[in-house]
Amino acid sequence: MTTTSPTRREEFLGGMKATIPLVLGAIPFGIIFGAVGVTSGVSPAGVMGMSLFVFAGSAQFIGVGMVASGVGIGIIVLTTFIVNLRHGLYSASLSPYVRHLSQKWLLPLGFWLTDESYAVVIRRYQQADDAPNKHWFFLGSTVLMYCNWQLCTLIGILAGQRIPDARGWGLDFAMLVTFIGIVVPIIVNRPLLLCALVAGGSAVVFNGLPNQMGLMVGSLLGIVAGYIAESLSDTGQVSFPQAEGETS
Repeated sequence: MTTTSPTRREEFLGGMKATIPLVLGAIPFGIIFGAVGVTSGVSPAGVMGMSLFVFAGSAQFIGVGMVASGVGIGIIVLTTFIVNLRHGLYSASLSPYVRHLSQKWLLPLGFWLTDESYAVVIRRYQQADDAPNKHWFFLGSTVLMYCNWQLCTLIGILAGQRIPDARGWGLDFAMLVTFIGIVVPIIVNRPLLLCALVAGGSAVVFNGLPNQMGLMVGSLLGIVAGYIAESLSDTGQVSFPQAEGETS
């Protein structure tokens, strides 16, 4: 019995549908960024430009704060570069699935890739089927996230001058919930669990490092811990009983 692979349209809409729960968590974050940006002294055009051409929420918040504080452009670029280094890890894990794509696909997909889109896209690629149009799923997810971020930034800009302390809303908790929703479904075995625990714990311990270096230290330590755990498990030096549904 043969099954028909999803069409490009079905994959595209599937990517959008899978991303909707994460978009809901990003909505208040985008609105707050727009409001905080204009109340920090950055022009509305500058705030909108950051969302259009940077498209990295945490880096944008950091950048706006540094601009408002009069920090030099070199330090701003270096800091946001460090914060976004995690995208190199995302790219490395997606590379086996997208290496066959042309540059006209890779360039926009790489630019639009976010934490939320990565979470749903990597699960789609890891599904055991030979569907040839999974990159359209990737595109649907990223396009939805990008359009949502621009709209929310615009709403925040328009509201910003009427709300002197947008951070006081407390709505940024939604992003914490979103990131929990991103991480938890990916933890499907014990090395990944160890990776998440070490990364999270290390990020807390090293939170005081300048220029958000604690995030990168936590990420690197988590990767090392997960790699060691998986290597020991593969060589038989460490044996973990598998949970139901877990594969070796």
